[in-house]
Amino acid sequence: MGLKRTIACMDEEHPRTQSSINNRSHLRQVLHIEDLYRANKVRSSPLRTLLEIIVKYHIEVHNDDKMACRSDETDSLQSAFVISSLDLSPTKTPSQKNESNLEHSTISFDSGDRIKLRSQDKEVSTSQMAVFSLDGERLMGHSETKSWLCGSADENGQSNTTSMHDNSCFTMNEPEKKPPVNELIQRRQLNRVRRGMMAGPITSTIQESTKQRQSRKVGVPQLLFRNEEEELRQSRNELPGNSLQQKVLEKSSSSATETPKNLEKDRQDRNNRRIVMSKTQPSMILSEMVLDDIDDELPEIPKMSFENTATARSSHTPRPIDRHTASELKLVLLGSSLKCFTPEWINQGFTFSEMHDLRYGMVQKKAGPCGVLASIQAFILKKLLFESKTSCNARLQHLRPSNATRRKCLVLAMAEVLWRAGEEKQATVAINTGRTLFTSSRHYKSEGVLEKISCFTVDSITDLQLLLEQHIEQFETGELGCLLLTISAVLSRSVDKTREDMDEVTTTLIGAHGYCTQELVNLLLVGQAVSNVFDGNMELDSGNTSSTLLKGIKAHCNIGLLSLFEHYNVFKVGDYLKNPLFPIWVVCSESHFSVLFGLQGELITNPDKGLEFDLYYYDGLANQQEEIRLTISVSKSSVSCQNVDGDLIPPLELCIRTRWKDALVRWNDTEPIL
Repeated sequence: MGLKRTIACMDEEHPRTQSSINNRSHLRQVLHIEDLYRANKVRSSPLRTLLEIIVKYHIEVHNDDKMACRSDETDSLQSAFVISSLDLSPTKTPSQKNESNLEHSTISFDSGDRIKLRSQDKEVSTSQMAVFSLDGERLMGHSETKSWLCGSADENGQSNTTSMHDNSCFTMNEPEKKPPVNELIQRRQLNRVRRGMMAGPITSTIQESTKQRQSRKVGVPQLLFRNEEEELRQSRNELPGNSLQQKVLEKSSSSATETPKNLEKDRQDRNNRRIVMSKTQPSMILSEMVLDDIDDELPEIPKMSFENTATARSSHTPRPIDRHTASELKLVLLGSSLKCFTPEWINQGFTFSEMHDLRYGMVQKKAGPCGVLASIQAFILKKLLFESKTSCNARLQHLRPSNATRRKCLVLAMAEVLWRAGEEKQATVAINTGRTLFTSSRHYKSEGVLEKISCFTVDSITDLQLLLEQHIEQFETGELGCLLLTISAVLSRSVDKTREDMDEVTTTLIGAHGYCTQELVNLLLVGQAVSNVFDGNMELDSGNTSSTLLKGIKAHCNIGLLSLFEHYNVFKVGDYLKNPLFPIWVVCSESHFSVLFGLQGELITNPDKGLEFDLYYYDGLANQQEEIRLTISVSKSSVSCQNVDGDLIPPLELCIRTRWKDALVRWNDTEPIL
């Protein structure tokens, strides 16, 4: 149904094992609800899901069990009176004590006697004196204590009285409190568990989950209970007549079926379970539940999981973009705050190809943001091929990654780009909130893009990766994926520094017809929006004692660049970009950016002469259907192509020869791209 994709993602992040439950029949056997399932099938209108059957069963049992729970509470209260109604006379013999115990046990349930149940006393006030047993529970009210101590008659009709002084030594003030509704519900559910009404794996599951959560959630309440009991015992020891109280407690404990230690432990367990279950009790409205079981069998997904993103969710607060920042962004991106982004940019995300041999590649819908896609594609290949110690043959297998692997590489690639743009000190991530945060004005034209963006700023590469992982859907499948990354790169660098990088402050990152400029590609590749690709800076004498500073690449880069403009002597690509640290190049040809890469790291370190190696080419806009593998031969015997008609030489070969002069390129049965 509609949850197949969700289950597939769950299997991808947490793969199933042999002990996993894979179908409903097995689930019914484990839960021991086969009888309920068969009874539901014969109904005139059967429920559709197992969850509804279980919920309906427990609701019916809960309603039927209300009176039984109340009866249990009354019985436990009467038992407390019986235990407490022991003979207090210190001079009686053991036989007399037994007779007295029997007598008081009989009298406790005689409605005509002076000892009455609290529920029968019509004059009970809201704030009374209460007697406490060893487990800390209230046994009787002040009026009943008085009847017990002062009004109990012996066999001869004489009353055994004690002074009010002795009575006050083991009584305390306790306001009458009405237990919360949640606590009563939980108490009734626990009573059902004790009587076996929730037998089977469901009961054991509740008990196991309660024990597991006790250590995390009930540490403070247990400490409070212990402190209250210690204060209670200390106050009892300080009151006069303590010896009489001790005898009463000893007689009570000797008549009970459980020891005081067990009573105290049982009371604490009950309180702990009430606290835990009251916090975890869900509120359900049956009329709003629309459920349906999914298919029994699910497809197998490769084992790959992401890291936990809880840290990124809780450590950073979004900052909405205001109108001033949006105007500055449009100025550096488009040249005017009154211009708008083209549909080619708005509708482009980082979507991967589903072709078997091209699963590493991203698909470009229309021309425009190719420079952003090619730059991120190059860093994804770097993560896939060269950030693990594998051989050349193993790297070829990495070009067919699983969904989880390529998604994680996308996260790492974007994080590396943004972290370098922020000078490895901090980075900013732009996220689409889906709601308008400010309105347009006379000097700013609204289009529903920048008006809906909030920014997260992080100061560590780990937090940056977690934040991108949390919002990866917006970049991978969202419409604004390329724009969000471009805006994030500019904000990570800052608008002012981005302008300072350029030779002319009026230069834009998105040029005519929505194409990427060299400044934007350089911002993504090297972290600076410089206008040139040569090494270092160059000072150009303009005459009249003035000069113009042309800014280029400052150091060796991880990803390189090859350009067709160098073949036409428009400019020269420096060694920093032509000989990168990894054999991956962004190719600029015919106003379009694509990617060329090799699997052998020796392409960078070995001399060029006498080499023969393979390069792979990928173009996300060309609707590529198969892998393009080029064999490059660089040797003294290579045939020169200078006399061949230039119109018949593919532009890609011309770009390759700017790096390997006079190289022979074989397309290996692939149609050359002209």
